[in-house]
Amino acid sequence: MITTLFSKSRPLNYLIVACLALGSSIMAFQADAKIEVSAVVQQISCSILWLLSLLLINFITKRNSVSKENTFPILFAAVFVLFIPEALRDLNILIAHFFILLALRRLISMQSLLAPKEKIFDAALWISVAALFQFWCVLYLFIVFVSIVLHVSRDYRNWILPYFGVITALIFAGMVHYFSDFNPISYFYTNAVVDLSFDYFQEVSQNAALSAFTAFACILFLAQLLSLSGKPLILHAAYKKVLFSFCIGGLIFVFSTAKANDLLLFTVFPLAVMTASFVEEMTGKWIKEIAVWLLVISAVTFFFWQL
Repeated sequence: MITTLFSKSRPLNYLIVACLALGSSIMAFQADAKIEVSAVVQQISCSILWLLSLLLINFITKRNSVSKENTFPILFAAVFVLFIPEALRDLNILIAHFFILLALRRLISMQSLLAPKEKIFDAALWISVAALFQFWCVLYLFIVFVSIVLHVSRDYRNWILPYFGVITALIFAGMVHYFSDFNPISYFYTNAVVDLSFDYFQEVSQNAALSAFTAFACILFLAQLLSLSGKPLILHAAYKKVLFSFCIGGLIFVFSTAKANDLLLFTVFPLAVMTASFVEEMTGKWIKEIAVWLLVISAVTFFFWQL
């Protein structure tokens, strides 16, 4: 049974998740029907980035104890992305998502209170770099300041450090502009716009996938919110950042002008953590098994429907 298999950290589990991730990535690429050298290179890059993202998710959850000694988080991350196969072939979104994971790794680990200044600067830098690929990732800077409030608010220097991270990223953007056609001013002018319209759907399958994804996400978010008080006190800050991360991921989808389901990728990590926590807290073995299979079957169904 799937819950029994993934309740432990076994090499077989990582192999299964890797095969699921690679298989879904290849099928999403074939659905795009572009057999060109540039397209193949891009898809290989996308597949590698997605695998690296899963490894990073595994590292974050295990290192910061936001899940037990199991492989549920990476399994659920690989499953949730099946609702949004277009994300697996969008290189810019995958790059931005990877940098956001790097930032969250630093922010969630601030609960140890080791080298907080370096972590604040790094997180602000990674978020700012991610914003160069998807502008509204800049909203994640909010979690940087939340982390300062939760852990190191008494030192005024910590409140200044995020701005240095942003400035460093802007300097990097200026250097890129000098050596390429990328214009940061034009990029910000074009993308720093809020678009609340939801008329981008071209197919019924996209509407249905979004509806199912939203339903699962709302249930898991409410469950996590209600169970927060029962978590170990030392982990409260980490779970609060996961909840904030989910909310910001949702806002990126709502605010973006180039609205598409692939933007939901930014909610996949917090959803994976919340689902793992939800499953770990369930007592009935068969109820747990049915819940996981319901999610997996739904994700696989919508994945093939959208190809």
